[in-house]
Amino acid sequence: MKIALCQANPIIGDIEGNKEKILEGYRRGVKDQVDLVIFPELFLCGYQPQDLVEKKEFRDAVIKAADEISSHTADVGLIFGTITEEFDNVGTGIYNSAAFCYKGKIQFVQHKTLLPNYDVFDEVRYFEPAKNVYVHGFRGEQIGISICEDIWNDADYWKKRRYEYDPVQRLVDKGSTILLNISASPYAYGRRKERFDMLSTLTKTDKLPLAYVCNVGAQTDLIFDGASMCFNSEGKLQLIGKSYEEDYFIFDTKKDYQEITNFEKSFEEEVLNALIYGLKEYGRKTGFKKALVGLSGGIDSAIVTYIAVKAFGKENVHVVMMPSEFSSDGSLKDSQQLISNLGISSDTISIQPVFEKTKEMLEPVFENKKHDTTEENLQSRIRGLYLMALSNKFGYLLCTTGNKSEIAVGYATLYGDMAGALAVIGDVYKTDLYRISNYINREEEIIPQNIIDKAPSAELRHNQTDQDSLPPYPVLDRILKMYLEEYKEFNEINKEIKDAETVRKVLRLVDLNEFKRKQAAPVLRVTTKAFGYGRRFPIVQGWRK
Repeated sequence: MKIALCQANPIIGDIEGNKEKILEGYRRGVKDQVDLVIFPELFLCGYQPQDLVEKKEFRDAVIKAADEISSHTADVGLIFGTITEEFDNVGTGIYNSAAFCYKGKIQFVQHKTLLPNYDVFDEVRYFEPAKNVYVHGFRGEQIGISICEDIWNDADYWKKRRYEYDPVQRLVDKGSTILLNISASPYAYGRRKERFDMLSTLTKTDKLPLAYVCNVGAQTDLIFDGASMCFNSEGKLQLIGKSYEEDYFIFDTKKDYQEITNFEKSFEEEVLNALIYGLKEYGRKTGFKKALVGLSGGIDSAIVTYIAVKAFGKENVHVVMMPSEFSSDGSLKDSQQLISNLGISSDTISIQPVFEKTKEMLEPVFENKKHDTTEENLQSRIRGLYLMALSNKFGYLLCTTGNKSEIAVGYATLYGDMAGALAVIGDVYKTDLYRISNYINREEEIIPQNIIDKAPSAELRHNQTDQDSLPPYPVLDRILKMYLEEYKEFNEINKEIKDAETVRKVLRLVDLNEFKRKQAAPVLRVTTKAFGYGRRFPIVQGWRK
């Protein structure tokens, strides 16, 4: 069977636009004389639609569009992800479904069985699970259709499964000769290899070919990398879609292909490409064509500026240097060098006059109290004021520059350097940013070496460095990875770190600063546990006092 995989990029809620993409892909498949054209999970409405699903008018529009699509089909089959309704006396009656169309109508519908309810997924909130799975006869084959999570429960791969029921095994038992999986699997580094390992094991065990079509694009914080995969009945990867871009390719289940063994690049290249793609997509889908970055002379703002240039083009990126009495000459010089290297426009606006006036106006209220973090935060908030004013006046997308290490422990100022629309590197640890900066400079020096080499500093007081307040970043990041991503607690972490005071301090900082993260910009997700929708902890709690 010849199957055309349409790895396309939907926009959530743009039902007409997504419908046209489906029809365009179908027409291309007909022209190429394929047997079947397939699109990813919930493609017609976009993934994840979240509470849009609760709106009847939204669901009606999706169902109407699905019927319109089916009316354009002929002998070539078409499968796409959509919302369907089957109401009875129990449950929501709303399903995450795959619609199988040909000869002018929807001939078969398979609902999703396994509804994920962890990390960034909340499908149990909206959908009902399939009551059963069925194979569908088409062109001499028995097609077994599953939807994303349905295939992530293979007993031969997972030592511990999330679900007792295995819908794919049921499809095999019912006589499937070809397996299809339509998916919307968000990106995190290492996830592509995990997909490969799992799908390879499954197809080798079941001795069936598989076409796995994955969503591509970015929806606010979630990045979908594409890289759709096709396997033969021996578990060998035959074809793979492009990463971070739309793709269309044909998988002939009867044809022998050269086995593909290289499907994931280095950490630095993958994460950098994901961040560039995520920012570019956010700008395109929200209508922003220009980006703004507050350039401090540090590694974080330097990398964010580089990513913005790659996403928007150098002519559409503007940076602002906002020095104070505490800003070093080196930081200004390094920033100017970066600006020259990237060929971008810039402004320099001192915060000192506003800082002095603000202190003067607050002096009677503060009653001559000693300077502390209050005055440090004032400087950051003045910079946030400048940046938001420029964003409003010129229509810039303001990119925040905080990294995951800083956001985790609250080493960032609410309404100051946290101001902005999107946290570009908010899911990248500080130590990993050094790796990425060296990768950026692999052929020529783009980020000045001085920025990489110097001790990190917020420059909010004389001779300040980050390590005045925080453990060294290699230690901090080791603690944070265990606490944030592995959900380890004090005793387990301290067995490895062997510094109870430091571990206790870091964990307390993470917990105390939950209120900041609840008000922060969305974070582009590149790990399995990013700040935002997929990580939910209470602000008020007594677990760690």
